[in-house]
Amino acid sequence: MGIEVGIMTIFRGKTVDFALAGLCSVMLLAACGGGGSSSQSAPPPVSQPGGNVWTQGQFAAASQFKDLCAAPRSGSDLNGNAFSDRAGTLSDELFWLRSWSDETYLWYNEITDRNPNGFTDRLAYFDELKTTATTASGNPRDRFHFTYDSEDWLRLTTSGASASYGARFALVASSPPRDIRVAFIEPGSPAATAGLSRGMKVITVNGVDAVNGTDTNALNAGLFPDGGGETYAFEFQRLDGTRFTTSLTSAIVTADPVNAVSVLTQNGRRYGYIHFTTFSPRTAEEALFDAFDQLQAANIDDLVLDLRYNGGGLLAIASQLSYMVAGPDRTRGRNFETLQFNNKANGINPVTGNRITPTPFYSNGQNFTVASSRSAPSVSKPRVFVLTTGRTCSASEAVMNGLRGIDVDVIQIGERTCGKPYGFYATDNCGITYFTIQFRGVNDKNFGDYADGFAPGEAPSSLGDVMPGCQISDDFGHALGDTDEALFATAIAYAETGTCPAGTVPNRKIDGPADLAQTLGHTDPALDLTRDPRIQARELAETWDARE
Repeated sequence: MGIEVGIMTIFRGKTVDFALAGLCSVMLLAACGGGGSSSQSAPPPVSQPGGNVWTQGQFAAASQFKDLCAAPRSGSDLNGNAFSDRAGTLSDELFWLRSWSDETYLWYNEITDRNPNGFTDRLAYFDELKTTATTASGNPRDRFHFTYDSEDWLRLTTSGASASYGARFALVASSPPRDIRVAFIEPGSPAATAGLSRGMKVITVNGVDAVNGTDTNALNAGLFPDGGGETYAFEFQRLDGTRFTTSLTSAIVTADPVNAVSVLTQNGRRYGYIHFTTFSPRTAEEALFDAFDQLQAANIDDLVLDLRYNGGGLLAIASQLSYMVAGPDRTRGRNFETLQFNNKANGINPVTGNRITPTPFYSNGQNFTVASSRSAPSVSKPRVFVLTTGRTCSASEAVMNGLRGIDVDVIQIGERTCGKPYGFYATDNCGITYFTIQFRGVNDKNFGDYADGFAPGEAPSSLGDVMPGCQISDDFGHALGDTDEALFATAIAYAETGTCPAGTVPNRKIDGPADLAQTLGHTDPALDLTRDPRIQARELAETWDARE
């Protein structure tokens, strides 16, 4: 299927086509040589007992160290594939990380080459193998560098399910006094059974004050359970100010990719609305086809695509969604996205060995859950309203960028997106799955410079934030899809008048990096509370889309 495969996860030397509920971007690069960012002359070779020899700026092939493990696994993974681990040392694992990063990392020449034998922890060493450069707004250029336990990652990517209550929490204010809200509920989940609904505020978690409390470990544990069967007591505040307590028991929940779809008429115009939450091919492909069948049959005038909590997923699904928006005439002969690797690739995909070719706009099923013989429906619109927050990321941004590349008017309503034009191949070695940025994606006009996210309003092109639209904060006082909900109401007002209504910020020009930072903020609020590296990994995982 070409360059559409999204979570190409590298397990035990095999490239496995996984798809994941709102996660991962991918790639691997297989060249040798290069070096770190140090300009000093190389010191003499260094070795330690039981270690490999390190010479600064000289790199053996990563394949020389692959699957040599200090604690090799035996048996098979949950899919029945035998582990390829062999007896090795910590030094072997660290030297594999060093060479693999030099071969594959997008900014490999900005890594300081440190002696692996000076480290006793593979995760600590991996954290050193990234650039320290910043974006135009002052954000770290690489905010997407993390690891996952391979068994947990495989379970997540295979099923599209993860442990949760079925409630997506949003941090309106991440520092005390915190404001933690229920953003939406998965149908049939423990949260739905408990009567939770959008906008409810978390007051306590197992007796810990969620608003002003300092025990963030306890809050993390309760808000983000590790597995199914974990029970925590919560106190919530309803929108009317009343409070209630309930116990929530986590379960393995599969996200419903189309959380809501509706057609409504207002002032003589028919609006199609779809709240799309994940680009997972395990669930999203058929759900999108069915939703757009409904929207196409309704002959809508405008489409409102709600991506405000969609952290990403498979690029092939993003391409299909974009085709369903734009239709056959606008997409014919055009490219959805092209991957750009580091300068060692020379036009060859280092994982597949094939020449790098653009991802087209897919106009049919890709055999995830929809057969390739089924043509995709389309509303064929020249413009689309996209509702966004800081949790709109990766494949969601690729949809916005891909549609702009073929001159579809993308009107952004809401808040700045997360800013992730990059991707990687999730790669297992010795029980840890590593994620390191290995490419970026560009649209049909060769644009992919949005590391500071897309902001609704005109911004300097050097910052990459160039979407027309209206800045407005998320509205937790109304249900998603309600025409009185602020973002949806703003989209309708803009469709009718061509301007942003009062109370929003229409097309305000941002005057520079400091202004951008002050106006839109630097951080993903979900990370401000979650300091535990395990929780950070899970939260970061929701921002990855699968790209190859």
